[in-house]
Amino acid sequence: MDPRRLLTFRAVVRAGSISAGARALGWTQPAVSQQLAALEREAGTPLLVRGPTGVVPTEAGAAVLRHADAVDAALRSAREELDDLVGLGAGTVRMAAFPSAGAVVVPALAARLRDRAPGVQLRVEEAEPPEAAALVRSNAVHLALAFRYPNQPAEPDLRWRPLGADPVRLVLPAGHPDVADLAQLADEAWVAGCERCRAHLVATCAGAGFAPDIRHVTDDYVAVQALVARGLAVSLLPRMALCAAAVDGVRAQAHPALGARTVGVLHRAGVERVPAVAAAIGALAGLVQRTSGAREEGSEPAPRRPGRGDAVSP
Repeated sequence: MDPRRLLTFRAVVRAGSISAGARALGWTQPAVSQQLAALEREAGTPLLVRGPTGVVPTEAGAAVLRHADAVDAALRSAREELDDLVGLGAGTVRMAAFPSAGAVVVPALAARLRDRAPGVQLRVEEAEPPEAAALVRSNAVHLALAFRYPNQPAEPDLRWRPLGADPVRLVLPAGHPDVADLAQLADEAWVAGCERCRAHLVATCAGAGFAPDIRHVTDDYVAVQALVARGLAVSLLPRMALCAAAVDGVRAQAHPALGARTVGVLHRAGVERVPAVAAAIGALAGLVQRTSGAREEGSEPAPRRPGRGDAVSP
């Protein structure tokens, strides 16, 4: 049945007459009568008993009225839900984030959304940038917090919004002297991270004239620091990873040759027009610098995370 005719029928029954229903709908009485006649032909039976004082639904009409009420309720519910979404009264944003961003940026983002748009629900899963980009392409997530090192390829089919720089630091045992020239570390064992971070490490060391002796490979930035704290290796870590978790017995040193990675958000074209997603993108502004750049480590020890360092201090 045509839902418009069902709603016209409902308006007439609720108003008590065809003329009153027409006024409620803002239509002419002949137009309403035509809609009712078409609905009765579609139903195959009379739906209204017409009398001098108004109209009364037949038994079949009463059944149709129940369905017309359900159609009206569903349409009102849809309208209210859309109003909530457009007005940021509700909405869900699905996001992928690499591990250190999940520990540092995501909690701040969730807190900011709670304050600015409390009806927006954030759902996050962990994924390194290549996997996160695949999740965006498959529509499994709306947004992906990702990072790029200089000279690493972009994702041409996705939109990239840079959020801030995440400087890379030398990660050394606490008693290690300052490193003026990276070539001083040519004979050290190294810990490398994910594929992108490992490529940056190799390129940085090549710029200093040596190939790093990579003894260990792990994406776990706590494990990296534990190995360094024991004097088993040295490494490079972005500042965000050091802010996410730090281990006793480790110091982080800035060096101009190390550069920085850029942290940003990936998304499909057009998804930024969804109000809840736009709110999340807006809430991300400034969070990378604010959460990971509150202090410059320089040659100072990395901040201790209580309870994590005791087991690995040399």
